[in-house]
This record gives sequence, C-alpha cells and structure tokens, in this order.
Amino acid sequence: MTRLLASVANLDELALAATGGADILDLKDPTRGALGDWALEDIARAVAQAGLLQSPRALSATVGDLPMEPAVVRARVAETWASGVDFVKIGLFPAGDPAGCVAGLAAEVQRGARLVAVLFADLWPDARLLPDIARAGFAGAMLDTAGKGAGGLLRHKTMAEIARFVEDARGLGLFTGLAGSLGLEDIPALLPLAPDYLGFRTALCAGGNRGGALDPAALAAVRAAVFQTARA
Repeated sequence: MTRLLASVANLDELALAATGGADILDLKDPTRGALGDWALEDIARAVAQAGLLQSPRALSATVGDLPMEPAVVRARVAETWASGVDFVKIGLFPAGDPAGCVAGLAAEVQRGARLVAVLFADLWPDARLLPDIARAGFAGAMLDTAGKGAGGLLRHKTMAEIARFVEDARGLGLFTGLAGSLGLEDIPALLPLAPDYLGFRTALCAGGNRGGALDPAALAAVRAAVFQTARA
C-alpha cells in the first residue's frame, strides 16, 4: 500500500505532520535547494522528538544538493546517518561523478546505513543508474524534480516512463517513491502504479507555497486523497 511522505522544514512541522498522519517525516529545508539539508544538530533534535511521539513515524533526512564528488558525498552521508534517522536521501545529479558516488556509498551500506537515491526527472533522461543503486545496496529510489518552479513530475515524465521507473526499481529490490511538486490531482493518476511512497511539500503548504509553513488542512486533504483513492 502506498504511504505518505511529508517534507518538513522544522520541529514544529515535524510534530504537525506526525499528528496529521504522515507515514514518513522527511527532514528537508525548502529554502536550500531541491534537497536542502537540515543542520546536523537539528536532525539530532528531530530524532529525539520523534522518539517521544505516541505513534512513532519513520524519519528520513536529506544531505543537501551536493557536488557529485564521492568523498564529499560519502562524508556527509556518514554524518547524517550517525544522527539516528531511519533513512538518508541522496540526490544524484548528472554533472560530476554520480556513479562513483553511488559505488562509494556501498561501504556505508555495509556499515548499516539505509540509503535512498533520488533521481531528478527534469535532469535525467532515463533511470540508467538504478542497477548501480541496487548493486550498492541502497534501500530505495525516488523519482523527484530538481527545479521546483518548472512544473511537477508529470510535466517531465509520461505516465509510461514513471511506471517503468517503479517497475524497474521494484524488480531490483528497491522500494520506490514518487515526488516532485505533486498536487491533489496527481494522486489518482499515480496511485495505480503502486509506489511505496508519494512525497509532498508544496501541496501541504498554504497557497501551494513550498517555502511557507505546513498547513494542517492541506495535509489532511492530501492524506485523505491518498487513503481514499488507495482503497477505491
């Protein structure tokens, strides 16, 4: 069954998203790029706060929009994983050495890290790195967008291409996620593909302003749409 990932920008939003029924709380600063990272000390505070929730939720944390330099990426991933989150998300960009970054992270997986690769639909013409991601031992792969002002996921990929991504990733043993300025109207179209997660930020904020505060009513609407459509 598809679950709801909510990107949260601070501790207040973390509590709100947990209360509002998000299945995974994604620590991401929308003012710092496509996968803007939280400060490590704030991630540690989020881990502590999540541990006090009556209904525990999984935590993921991004590592920021890093240059595709294996040593840089591996160091940041190791620091973030050490903070105690359940998953670390790494955005893969075409420039630099993304394949080398993926291969270098196999050592972190062997140390116990649970990693999620993010491929950007508006930057990658295909999902050619999926076999490398699976070979390195990543837990999952997500299809997202880097340019949040250039339209959502369905503007950059056809339904057939998105379905192929989900199918290929699942066939390689990866859990799957879809994100990228998704709106309420995208939920009925994407849920039949059965991704493990649908990820949201913009649709959860008042007025669709991803840099603004999370809105409880918007979150409730998205949660209801995922829940109801999945069971229709």
